[in-house]
Amino acid sequence: MTTAVRAAMPWKHLVKPLGSQAGRRCFATGSSLQASYGFIGLGRMGYPMAKNLRAKIPESDTMVINDVNDSATQQFVNEVGNVTIAKTVREVAEQTENIITVLPEPQHVKAVYKQILEQNNLLTATPIKKERLFIDCSTIDPMTSEEVAAQAHNTGQGRFVDAPMSGGVVGAAAGKLTFMIGAEHDIVARVTEILSLMGKRVVHLGPPTSGLKGKLANNYLLALNNVATCEAMNMGVKWGLDPAKLADMINTATGKCWPSEVNNPVPGVVEGAPAGKDYEGGFGTALMLKDLKLALKAAEEAGVSPYLGEKAKEVYTAAAADEKCKGRDFSVVYRYLGGKE
Repeated sequence: MTTAVRAAMPWKHLVKPLGSQAGRRCFATGSSLQASYGFIGLGRMGYPMAKNLRAKIPESDTMVINDVNDSATQQFVNEVGNVTIAKTVREVAEQTENIITVLPEPQHVKAVYKQILEQNNLLTATPIKKERLFIDCSTIDPMTSEEVAAQAHNTGQGRFVDAPMSGGVVGAAAGKLTFMIGAEHDIVARVTEILSLMGKRVVHLGPPTSGLKGKLANNYLLALNNVATCEAMNMGVKWGLDPAKLADMINTATGKCWPSEVNNPVPGVVEGAPAGKDYEGGFGTALMLKDLKLALKAAEEAGVSPYLGEKAKEVYTAAAADEKCKGRDFSVVYRYLGGKE
């Protein structure tokens, strides 16, 4: 960076290189030590969450970020600033006491925490004020989460919390996410305080893995409700009913649900819904299929046989592969079923 460019930039947009003298001063022992936050995973959900976190914490607090995509971290620096970019996830954990992860799949969660926990004990790294918290906001299977939580506990390097969220990209950007957490009671208040910086509601459902189980149960129901809504709206339109009037009736009767009221699959029925934008944006069909598969896997492990879920999985699998539907919001199932647009 040239001297002219550096002089023109506000101080908070300067990036502190990890390991520099300036970076290390933030972690000296003593009463002046500030809170520190690590954020791993700057994808469609993680990026706005991290942005809200940096905006809500004091400027003097430290924030360290990491993502496999270098352009994402650089964009964050340019847009938000006052952060340190870590080259590895291990460096994030070494430098911070509150580590938040937002990752795509179970294998990514396992790989990240393997790098963090299986090297030299973090307790020998830079001193921190509080016990480390690992808050995983990824939506993964409970078994994987339980394995990582046990590893963190057995090595004594920190406390692991599963904290999947609901609200989508729009909710993440607006700071209105709902987090479902699985954690021991003694750390719920601390976890809630952190997550409230990125959302509007934090629900403690029980011990570790409870947050994920609640999230998967919710998304299982959402997946089925969406298919049922698409079928019901398709029936009504094919019978000659006005879709807006049909939806209005349903939403004041016993068929009311989120897909019928907020994310109605018929174009033009709900202003701003993905259906009116060629099903662009929203919650992708592939992501819904992923969550449905996770729910079915967890159900099988618990000895539950969810009959409707298997049929729904067939529908989402086919829709996700259909050229007219792939890459679109999961309400595109209406199109897959041959609904009139």
